[in-house]
Amino acid sequence: MPKNKKANSRLLWYARRLRTMSLPEFLYRIRTALKKKKDKHTKIGYLPKGTIDHLPKYLLFPPKEIKVVEPKDYSIFGNTLNYQNSINWHYDISNKKQFPKDYSFDIDTRSGKNGNVKIVWEINRMQYLTHICLKFIQTGESRYLNQFIEIIASWKKANPYLEGVNWYSNIEVNIRIINWVACWEILNVNDLIVQNHSFKLFVETTWLPLIELHAQHAYRYESKYSSSNNHLIAEASGLFIAGCYWSFKDSPKWVKKGQHILEREIIKQHSENGINKEEASEYIQFITDFFMLALLIGERSGHSFSKGYQETLKKIFLYIHHMMDMSGNVPYYGDDDDGKVLSLNIDVYNDNFKSLLTTAAILFNDSIFKKKESVFDLKNRILFGQEGETIFNSLSTEKVTTETKLYENEGHFLIKKRNGEGEEIYLHVDIAPLGYLSIAAHGHADALSFFLNIDGKPYIIDPGTYTYHSFPEWRAYFKGTLAHNTIRVDGIDQAVNGGPCLWVDHYTTKVLQVEDTTRETILKGSHNGYEKLGVKHIRTYTFDKLEDRITIHDKLSASDDQIHSYEYPLHFHPEIVINTLSPSKFSISHPKKKKCSY
Repeated sequence: MPKNKKANSRLLWYARRLRTMSLPEFLYRIRTALKKKKDKHTKIGYLPKGTIDHLPKYLLFPPKEIKVVEPKDYSIFGNTLNYQNSINWHYDISNKKQFPKDYSFDIDTRSGKNGNVKIVWEINRMQYLTHICLKFIQTGESRYLNQFIEIIASWKKANPYLEGVNWYSNIEVNIRIINWVACWEILNVNDLIVQNHSFKLFVETTWLPLIELHAQHAYRYESKYSSSNNHLIAEASGLFIAGCYWSFKDSPKWVKKGQHILEREIIKQHSENGINKEEASEYIQFITDFFMLALLIGERSGHSFSKGYQETLKKIFLYIHHMMDMSGNVPYYGDDDDGKVLSLNIDVYNDNFKSLLTTAAILFNDSIFKKKESVFDLKNRILFGQEGETIFNSLSTEKVTTETKLYENEGHFLIKKRNGEGEEIYLHVDIAPLGYLSIAAHGHADALSFFLNIDGKPYIIDPGTYTYHSFPEWRAYFKGTLAHNTIRVDGIDQAVNGGPCLWVDHYTTKVLQVEDTTRETILKGSHNGYEKLGVKHIRTYTFDKLEDRITIHDKLSASDDQIHSYEYPLHFHPEIVINTLSPSKFSISHPKKKKCSY
């Protein structure tokens, strides 16, 4: 792209971003920019002493005996990271590009010219460290402990404070904090530093100063206003957990601030039924881990959360429970990040939604969350230990039931019908808002769209996200209207795409009819995203429960005399086979399941 075109594109982004800001936010952004400018001259390379008053009290239950296979290459979004060798902490292993070691907040993370920043950040979350720690506990071999020390020391050397892309995003800082708590527990650091002098020296001179620096950064750079979505939750959770776990000088104020934000945001960012307002279903597992881990660490360290917090958390778990089909599949709407807070890559049970329901069953001692395929996995073993496993095993397995849930206020409709063992029709209809706050960062322009799963297999799907910070044309496509099972008018999206994580001119959805009888379920909704074109779209879904027939009726009315083009895409799962029956009729089938006619 020519330089002048890039400059114009950047100016356009800033202009659109300003449109989403209130006056208080604008003033806040100015103050933050001035703080960053000052930090560029005063904070680069800063490192605190890392002194704590006393060693942490153990709050988790890492297994003393566990079979862990030899660490292998680690997968980073399908790319191989060999962490046995030295790691280039600023290198995009997928696109073979290097991010510069400039002042963190001056680095271009959006255009893709330096690579895909998400891949670099995923490497720097260092979630493979838990594997190394478990292998050390299993074998007692010093080479694993040395590997752990070398990785942390290498990261510290390569990432002086505010140098490089790994201090750019506060969410990454806090994920590292939480994973370091898990590593501390698995390694049994309190005892290890007594037995191993060189490890004690490493903890005192390298690891603890780095941990304190991370918490200080989390405290200083809080996401506010239109950016206070999942980022703010991550920041508050990491800050709170750091303050609860390590007794640094500033730990009390970290706990106070983190807990205050978490108590407020769990209510603010969820509906009365526990549905997250970002309109990105895959993010739910990510966000729920932050809230859940903070609750556990807080309770065990003497910093309990309110009853309202716990009740809202249970509602979030219930929505996850209802959102799943009979096989545990979750229909994805909005951005799909693939991010995890605690990623125990050695666990074959690597579905965090299912793992969270096991957590909920133990946490609330409630069998509704225990499904037939539920497993007491490694993550829950570390969180709850033997007592948690006893609770889990004592709960009866939930009987196979299918329950339609119509969340009219939120615009999410989960229509389910079970015809027999192994047979289920699951239709998810979306008449929900675009997203959360003025930028709706992770929502997609998918008003009135749907997903269809049959017998626990996805048939009609959402294509996903593909990319965030590279390939802007693909980013625009995958979050745009054409990539969803709804109607696009005149080749434009239902809302205006202002950038990779920015929407302007949001549409408003309206639920016009909800009927649910023994015979049929009827849903009717509309949105005003095409009013600027003089077009109104109303869609009606009718599910005939006796005939197992779904009818979709679209009404498109134009208030002008112009000719408009209408596109109606359907996106099928890759395994689906399509057979043309006539010019206006076709059937789809899954190789292992039933056929559907259209």
